[in-house]
Amino acid sequence: MSDDTMAPTTPQQTPAGDNLRDRRSVLRCAAIAALAGASAPILAACGGSDNAGGDSGASSAPATGTSSAPTSAPTSTAPSSSAPASTSGGTVLGPVSDVPVGGGKVFSDAKVVVTQPTAGQFKGFSAICTHQGNPVGSVQGGQIVCPFHNSHFNITDGSPVSGPAQSPLPAVNVAVQGSNIVQSA
Repeated sequence: MSDDTMAPTTPQQTPAGDNLRDRRSVLRCAAIAALAGASAPILAACGGSDNAGGDSGASSAPATGTSSAPTSAPTSTAPSSSAPASTSGGTVLGPVSDVPVGGGKVFSDAKVVVTQPTAGQFKGFSAICTHQGNPVGSVQGGQIVCPFHNSHFNITDGSPVSGPAQSPLPAVNVAVQGSNIVQSA
């Protein structure tokens, strides 16, 4: 009798494909359960009546996730409408003192790099590398440097100096207003 109970559990009689199918079934069920569990808070966040509940921590995470998608479109209009220190409708990037002569600064939030090739001459460029769309990382040795594939760009005109990038960084309109650098439309 012990031979009969042991026979089905021996590895020689249980095909390996059955074990894989069982694992796949478990993983599929776990994924479906996770998706079903994740959609409940998202659907709850869509309802207006669950605003004041004891689950403020649980509803705050989905609210952040769901609000980031709708605010991605208004974000492009928010910088132009939120120009606190400018009179011409631009967005303040930072103080002039952050951009050294012969160098520059990457304003990663605005995706703009501002350089100062000579004293008082400020140039703005897209901070997105033209090679594969990665953000540039710094301005070193008079060049804008993309750390991902080591492309280097000229601080005067954004043209590629070395690396795989073949196209210049697109120009961005910047100006000095008071003690700030402002991106204008």
